[in-house]
Amino acid sequence: MTASTRRLLIALAAATLPITASASYVHREEVREFIREMSSAHGFDDAQLYALLDRAEHHPRVIELIRPPATPGVRSWQRYRARFLDRTRIDGGVAFWQEHAGTIRRASEQYGVPEEVIVAIIGVETLYGRHTGNFETLSALATLAFDYPPRAPLFRRELEQLLLLAREQRRDPMSYFGSYAGAVGYPQFLPSSVRNYAVDFDGDGRIDFDADPVDAIGSVANYLHAHGWQAGRPVAERARIAPTAAVQPLVDAGIDPILSPETLTAAGIARSEGGAPAETATLVDLASPGAETEYWLGYRNFYVITRYNRSSFYAMAVFQLAEALRQANGR
Repeated sequence: MTASTRRLLIALAAATLPITASASYVHREEVREFIREMSSAHGFDDAQLYALLDRAEHHPRVIELIRPPATPGVRSWQRYRARFLDRTRIDGGVAFWQEHAGTIRRASEQYGVPEEVIVAIIGVETLYGRHTGNFETLSALATLAFDYPPRAPLFRRELEQLLLLAREQRRDPMSYFGSYAGAVGYPQFLPSSVRNYAVDFDGDGRIDFDADPVDAIGSVANYLHAHGWQAGRPVAERARIAPTAAVQPLVDAGIDPILSPETLTAAGIARSEGGAPAETATLVDLASPGAETEYWLGYRNFYVITRYNRSSFYAMAVFQLAEALRQANGR
């Protein structure tokens, strides 16, 4: 039987399946097109992909979780910070750091990323591996790729990456579990990040983000290094704002640190202890209802943290948790 004949028979068989509220994804023309693309671009067996995607389930909860709220709440840095700067994450982070001290030290030395930053990323992402998610990844990504139009192209690429990853790791694509958005394991890497930045840090010949954190520790450090982490350089520091400073245009310049020390100084922005900013920066505003807005200077390493999650609140939470962990661990 030729490949074209086999594809025709599979498509005809799928077309005869009863269509219900929980109908198989293989009824959908866009899914069949995806299968054809995977077969053509990557040499997948289309019959196997039909069988696999026939098992994928639509998860309405995934759509609920990823969809922006109909009435967005007011941004609050204080509320956001409280989620990550608490005794559970600080005490748990010190324990995690001490338990894996040798691995964390080795990752820091190899990739130039401070130990406390590596620990803080894992702490913010999954509470040191305690909350990695229980959504079956293939079904979550299929749901987002084919049933959530606002971000369908992104998640279609991630579904492609998951299938490639599973083939490389010789795993059943349905054996991965993680967040509703398809992120997996201790570091909550999307499949594309696993393929591009994960490292076999324990040298056992495979990437394992589930059983223990060794590969995750090395992979987090490698991810930050690959995105431009500058060893020994600052991350962020509190800014002092002159009463006459026009801060909004500086904030609106964006998260990329493009504001020179001279520009910031001329605008009335200084370091909290006085003096010009240490280097080119972004001006970060951390607003909370009923409280004075905090302004921070975010340097290149702050921007690198936002490559992990493109949010200034996220990057600041990682930075401040890292500082709290360093102090609590006596560093």
